[in-house]
Amino acid sequence: MSVLLAAPAVGALTLTGCGGSDDANVAGGPAAAADSFTFTFENASGGESPWQLLADAYTEATGVEIETQGLPPDSYGLTVRTQLQGGNASDLMMFSPGAGNSNAVLPLAEAGYIEPLGESSTDLIPEGNEDLFQIDGKTYAQPTDLVPVGMVWNAGAATEAGVQVPGDFDAMIEACKTLGEGKSMFAIAGSVPQNAGLMTMSISATRVYAEDPDWNEKRAEGSVSFADSKGWQDTLQTVVDMNEAGCFQDGAAGGGFDAITQGLTQGSSYAAFVPGAAATELAKATPGAQFEVEPFPAPTGADPYMFASPNYALAVNAKAEPGAKQAAIDFLAWAAQPENSKTFTELQGGVAITGPDENLAPVYAPVADLLEAGDYSPLPLLSWPNPGVYDALSTGVQGLLTGQGDIPSALAAVDAAWDQ
Repeated sequence: MSVLLAAPAVGALTLTGCGGSDDANVAGGPAAAADSFTFTFENASGGESPWQLLADAYTEATGVEIETQGLPPDSYGLTVRTQLQGGNASDLMMFSPGAGNSNAVLPLAEAGYIEPLGESSTDLIPEGNEDLFQIDGKTYAQPTDLVPVGMVWNAGAATEAGVQVPGDFDAMIEACKTLGEGKSMFAIAGSVPQNAGLMTMSISATRVYAEDPDWNEKRAEGSVSFADSKGWQDTLQTVVDMNEAGCFQDGAAGGGFDAITQGLTQGSSYAAFVPGAAATELAKATPGAQFEVEPFPAPTGADPYMFASPNYALAVNAKAEPGAKQAAIDFLAWAAQPENSKTFTELQGGVAITGPDENLAPVYAPVADLLEAGDYSPLPLLSWPNPGVYDALSTGVQGLLTGQGDIPSALAAVDAAWDQ
């Protein structure tokens, strides 16, 4: 899943060092690297992106030219799949880990489109996330950073209004009922399925995965289902309860992403369900504002829990020309070096792929303890078997927001999508 807000323009970065190739990446040893290769990535804003800055820095450090192509997120997965099938895809591409997104890497690896990678890429995979990057022990993509997912909180606007981060869900519902006219606890893009889905997954952290981190594996085995899961029933009921308590902005069901950006930056809403990296983006776009990442309030008596995942993965086109393929592999080895990885993390607004360290961005201070204690798990959809599961969940929640759906039907549709 991409960060669902436009990435800001950021200043030039200085990256040091130039890594050599990883000989294990190409069977039979590497070919001589070309002096250029191509690189495709998502670019939500159409402006300068962290990926472009990373490419520019590599060219400056090595002299290797990188021809980049930034594509809009909404059509990215389809476009890249079409390019791969047509034989005209870039040498290096950005994907989502796992199989549950439209731009997921593993289905393409299974189809033979993605080159296996070597040790320097494998070493970056966080423990417990191997199945998002590997098939039969082979690594097909290199992670970049961790992106915590909970709720982005406008601490400045909330403090000014006398609103505190709710200690638990009951406190949040009561707070929603007492906010003044024109104010809401959350701004959501109810008309955008992905935002409805991300909200629901954020809620499921404490309702499903804190108690059973292996729930996805059990669903794959067939020992549990969405429809029969009390945790998933409670998750969707939480959405209904929030809607009825007025936790969302007026017209939330028809809202777009502009409702989120305007609500948060103008202070009419105090929180939103967007990836944690958006807190950095919003802070840069709103001078003087104070944003931070908070876990979604747990049920009364339960402990906080959240998701944090490698949000992006870089992979090499298996059909690329040998020289260009090796040039792309050399780039990945360079990007894996600690100093280069650190600088990209700062640009992207996430957390170091190796976990929180002394360079943890201030926006993550409220969740630092959870990250350090390991009280998080990967975003669920990354391990789901196909994009239709997330689509069904998102659509079902949209129906709950409009009052045209119900919880049993929504969860049954998610199960049906899983079993396709």
